[in-house]
Amino acid sequence: MTSLASQSDRQGFVERLQEWGRELGFQQLGISNTELSEEELRLQDWLDKGYQGDMAWMGSHGVKRSRPALLHEGTRSVISVRMDYLPTASTDSEMVLNHPELAFISRYALGRDYHKVLKKKLQQLALQIQDEIGAFGFRVFVDSAPVLEKPIAVKAGLGWVGKHSNILSRDAGSWFFLGEIYVDLELPETGAVQEHCGSCTACIDVCPTQAIVAPYVVDATRCISYLTIELKGVIPPEFRGAIGNRIYGCDDCQLICPWNRFAQQSDEPDYEVRHQLDSARLLDLFAWSEPVFLDKMQGSAIRRIGYTRWQRNIAVALGNAPYHQRIITALMEQRASACELVAEHIDWALDQQKTKSQH
Repeated sequence: MTSLASQSDRQGFVERLQEWGRELGFQQLGISNTELSEEELRLQDWLDKGYQGDMAWMGSHGVKRSRPALLHEGTRSVISVRMDYLPTASTDSEMVLNHPELAFISRYALGRDYHKVLKKKLQQLALQIQDEIGAFGFRVFVDSAPVLEKPIAVKAGLGWVGKHSNILSRDAGSWFFLGEIYVDLELPETGAVQEHCGSCTACIDVCPTQAIVAPYVVDATRCISYLTIELKGVIPPEFRGAIGNRIYGCDDCQLICPWNRFAQQSDEPDYEVRHQLDSARLLDLFAWSEPVFLDKMQGSAIRRIGYTRWQRNIAVALGNAPYHQRIITALMEQRASACELVAEHIDWALDQQKTKSQH
């Protein structure tokens, strides 16, 4: 690219990139190279231990995940962005978790599907680059392809890996999304930042299922986010009680993190709460038919799990709720038409409710 021939040209271009990113609603933009050999070994070790569970896609692309140029030919640099997602007005998470008749949904899923929001903005950024320098090779990613987005974000200086394996920023905690543009441009790197977790183990200690098996290592097969979102089959009985009223994801490790005192609320309208999902009642959600679920979850990340897993998760949460005859009635009504997977979890919930009724 003649317009990026010199180092000063490239440095000035990065500053313009960061300004464009802010204008599009990204809170930070950084740039890294494509060297991920250490992360490749770490990922393979994690896969070898079976921590991915049903997420076969984590290992199904060979080394494409850790070698960007194999995923998108010609990639020489990665533009990495972060975007805050905490809605400006939502019911306090701790309050919902302490009211077992309510449904807790991970804060990232309360609004519009972030994949669509970020991807559109990243495409806009790529086109802006094209307007500036002419045609170049690029590909946009938002958690939708074999990309090691967290290590890439760390290399770009967006934060460091916390002991819960999420990316942490001194300015924003961890309540943000990540996105990437693979480019065939040789751009100056913005550089990594220092880690600031120190001796803190709050996230490890608070995990309801002890899924953080070592600092920076999560056994997904124990993680409530995995169990309620990624797992397609039966939730192991030994984890059902710990799930509590969490019907989609779990934020406990983020809620406890001291760095999230500095988290910023998002002013992105697409992340505002939809359908009162920040404090909905379990029984109200359980009463949704499949057409109602599909209609209300249109444009939501939650729609991906489908109605069956939605009902499965709510059944578990109802089993964990304090005894109430209305819960037993609702479970029995849904049991009549439930598929085998949901029926198994309804039966468990009914047993839990009946046991509580005897005390």
